[in-house]
Amino acid sequence: MEATELVTDSLGRIQNAIRRVLNDLPEEYLYYRPTADANPICWLIWHLTRVQDHHMSDLLGKEQLWTADGWHAKFGQAADISNTGTRHTVEQVDSIRADAETLQGYYDAVYERSREVLGSLSAEDLEKEINEPQYTPLPTIGVRLASIISDNTQHAGQAMYVRGLIQGLGWSGGP
Repeated sequence: MEATELVTDSLGRIQNAIRRVLNDLPEEYLYYRPTADANPICWLIWHLTRVQDHHMSDLLGKEQLWTADGWHAKFGQAADISNTGTRHTVEQVDSIRADAETLQGYYDAVYERSREVLGSLSAEDLEKEINEPQYTPLPTIGVRLASIISDNTQHAGQAMYVRGLIQGLGWSGGP
C-alpha cells in the first residue's frame, strides 16, 4: 500500500466513525457538553472537518470548500477561512450549529477534496517542505498529512466518547 493510499484509507475510516456517531442521533445531543467547557459533538465534527478542509485545500492550492461551496453559511458562520476552531471560546463553540446531515455532508465533501489531493501526490511529493516559517524545521507534506490524521482521529474519538456518555453502554458505535 502506498503512503497516499494509507492516508486515504485513514480519512475514510474517520468518515465512517462520523457516520456512526451521527446515525440516529437526536439533534439535542449534538450540543450536549459533559461539562460547561467541554466540546459537544457538533463542534468536534465541525472542527475536525475544518482542519482537514483548511490543510488539504492549502496543499491543493484551491479555495477551501468552507467558502467555495458555502458551507460557512450552512453553519451560520462568517466566510472566515482562518476559523478552524483553534482557541475557540465557549461562546464561539456554542455558535457552531448544524444538524447531522449538514455535518456529514460537509465532511463527505471535504473527504472527496482530500481524495483529489491525495490522488495527485507522488511519494516524492510527501518529502516536499511546506513554506510555513513559524515551524522549525519546516513541515513536509507527509508531516502535514500525519497531522491531519492525528487531529481528525482524536476528535472523532472524542465525539464517539461524548455519544457514549449520553447513551451509556447501549451504544457501541457500530461494528
